[in-house]
Amino acid sequence: MDRKDAIVKYALQMGDHALVTGQRLSEWCGHGPVLEQDIAITNIALDHVGQTRSWYQFAAELEGKGRTEDDLAYMRTEPEYRNVLLLEQPNTDWAHTIVRQFLYDVFNYYLHENLAHSPEEGIAAIARKSLKEITYHLRYSSEWMIRLGDGTELSRQKMQTALDNLWMFSGELTQMTPLEEFLATLGIAPDLAAIKPLYDEKVDEIIGEATLKKPGTTFMQSGGKLGRHTEYMGFILAEMQSLQRQLPGLKW
Repeated sequence: MDRKDAIVKYALQMGDHALVTGQRLSEWCGHGPVLEQDIAITNIALDHVGQTRSWYQFAAELEGKGRTEDDLAYMRTEPEYRNVLLLEQPNTDWAHTIVRQFLYDVFNYYLHENLAHSPEEGIAAIARKSLKEITYHLRYSSEWMIRLGDGTELSRQKMQTALDNLWMFSGELTQMTPLEEFLATLGIAPDLAAIKPLYDEKVDEIIGEATLKKPGTTFMQSGGKLGRHTEYMGFILAEMQSLQRQLPGLKW
């Protein structure tokens, strides 16, 4: 595998994680449970869109094929996206959104903490810039996990249901793909086996504080990082890409 090509693909994967997260969270705009959280979750969505732009700009420049960040966001087909399946899962309710984001935020924090020291300066620079936002994202979702899990009987029930439903998608976060294995051998990206113990420890800590029950061992769904997605991905892209597909090159 070519080093440059691998870095481009990895930057696209990182951008895809952020893009799908931002798109999902933006669905809460105007629909949050209370005004304060409506604004907060929308701002977090914008953080992810900003990170998407950084990754896509880096990928497009390194690729050198004349594509722009808009081309990478709007003009690719479903199998070309490499985001994990967890991020495609629907909001359903506030509990599902919080659990989904918490499971991802823990991983995203430790991943960016490692990437901030990558010898590939383009990757390291984006990771360092994003880490402050990601630290806040993790604190936000962790606090809501505890607040709702250790809250009323109803809120705890909803959080447990969300955790049970989404747990099967959490394993893919730390599963290595051939691309990630190649970049790990070069020291450009981390070996996810080193991140997994940190991830597990933090997840267990917050689940415990939230008085929730960690789901038992189950089959972990995967395939998103290889371009195999759930039925939800097509609907996400249809909504997100429709304007650019109808009017290519549209400028505001």
